[in-house]
Amino acid sequence: MNFFKTFKHDTWVKPYIKQYKGLLITALTLGLLTSFCAGALMFTSGYTIDKAATHPVNILLIYVPILLTRAFGIGRPVFKYVERLKSHNWVLRVTSDLRTRLYKTLESDASFFNEHHKTGDIMGLLSEDISHLQNLYLRTIFPAVIGYLLTIIGSLALGIFNPAFGFFVFLLLFIEVFLVPLFSVSIESARRAYQKEVKSDLYVQLTDNILGVDDWIISGRKDDFRNLTSENIHNLDQSQLKSKAFRRNRDFGLQLIFAALAICFLIFTNLTMTNGQEQANFVSAVVLAIFPLSDAIIPVSQGFEEWPLYKDSIQRLNTIKPVKSNLPAQIDLAPNDFKSLTLNNVSFEYDTDSPILIKNFSQTIHKGEKLALLGPSGIGKTTVLQLILGDLTPTAGQIKINDYDIAQVQEHRQKLFSVLNQKPFLFNTTLMNNVRLGNEGKSDVEVKQALERVGLKDLVESLPDKYNTLVGENGSRFSGGEQERIALARILLQDAPIVLLDEPTVGLDPITENDLLETFFSVLKDKTIIWVTHHLQGVNHVDKVVFMNSEEIEMQGAPKDLYQSNKHFKELYQMDQGL
Repeated sequence: MNFFKTFKHDTWVKPYIKQYKGLLITALTLGLLTSFCAGALMFTSGYTIDKAATHPVNILLIYVPILLTRAFGIGRPVFKYVERLKSHNWVLRVTSDLRTRLYKTLESDASFFNEHHKTGDIMGLLSEDISHLQNLYLRTIFPAVIGYLLTIIGSLALGIFNPAFGFFVFLLLFIEVFLVPLFSVSIESARRAYQKEVKSDLYVQLTDNILGVDDWIISGRKDDFRNLTSENIHNLDQSQLKSKAFRRNRDFGLQLIFAALAICFLIFTNLTMTNGQEQANFVSAVVLAIFPLSDAIIPVSQGFEEWPLYKDSIQRLNTIKPVKSNLPAQIDLAPNDFKSLTLNNVSFEYDTDSPILIKNFSQTIHKGEKLALLGPSGIGKTTVLQLILGDLTPTAGQIKINDYDIAQVQEHRQKLFSVLNQKPFLFNTTLMNNVRLGNEGKSDVEVKQALERVGLKDLVESLPDKYNTLVGENGSRFSGGEQERIALARILLQDAPIVLLDEPTVGLDPITENDLLETFFSVLKDKTIIWVTHHLQGVNHVDKVVFMNSEEIEMQGAPKDLYQSNKHFKELYQMDQGL
């Protein structure tokens, strides 16, 4: 009942079975042919041995079975290999479509990512749930369908010869392919649910431990750190050991049923096929033919056992719905046509219960201008950048690029905006690939020129693999300042007219920070820059400084003018410079 209920309103499994039904039927047919060749190989082998022992009158009576034995011996691995190719091709096509669909579903919700999904949920969807659907096809659907077809075909074939014995064999196989799998699901469902709960708690504990390892060490509680997860690990191990023992005993019971089936075949053939020498030659052949079928029948229970995992994944995927776009009609504004960016009395609050984060904020930034946005932590500086990008919608006020609302350029905003934040993400691939992420249409020469402009040419060419150097996980091969320069090279390739800098030098030493800021404003001198920063280092590079506080803009103007006319600014600047 749970099985049919799960698929009643499913849109993540059934549609793809229908879409690729031709390839699915081919894979299932090849699976049946594999089992047929396996059984026929044993049959012809047994028949050949029996026939050779009776001194046949004509050598052809031996030669033909020998040829058939060779044919079935070759056919079994060939059909198995082709079946694997077809079934995996089918599954890879389906999972490719699933991943594409999942990406598009989540991408349509990108602006509200944090509101609707947690990062862990997305990782689970991408890795665990899609993989579970892949295993559902390979380890449950394929073996089950082939097992059911073999049971029906084999029982009908025997039923034609002897209806009573055919029905008896059907009952034994019914136990193997239906009753035992259902029993496996009922036993393992609760156990798998418990294991999943323990794993979830364990992940939380391990995350806390890893992120707080310094505090554990400083407090001198190393033993507590090691023992914190020991109970959950022990409980998980015990539950998994019980699952292994159950699978071992179940598979042994299935083998016993098959042994009973073989004995029944032996008795049946001796009772019905020993009226003459010709019939007697078929006795061992018929009995031997059923043994390879265990390879197709027993995996059915193994696949059914994992159904609780698949069910959870299917249900979770079916809860993911694309968020309907409320964007107005979109326009494709050419980068060269950009003239100004205007924030007009913009206010923002996350919800009605939270305080207003930004209130009546107004600014106009013209093409080529450089603006620095300063203020205490939590005042909403980064939120201003998110509003400018269109990731957040103002509670009140308007944000316009030229004469268009910022919501009207969302489909093509990558042409207009580049972003460099505190920790740019670098993928574990080559340096060349990481930089080309800014614009995949750029040539190798242009990528190298971008790296040269940001001051990395000498460093890169001193490395053994030069531009094909792997950057490591999250850029671990390079220092923080070097990572920022690589990200800056991306921005140069993207060549958008507006660059948003979200505290890109935070955490760097003063010398590195100063060198990096010199590079930023040198290579981006023809760009419009909005720079969020927490102090006045490098402020001489901008045209205008805006100080925000919780109520209003505290002060704004050109750095030189503020230094001359505003005592507070002068004090902050001198303090920051160590004067």
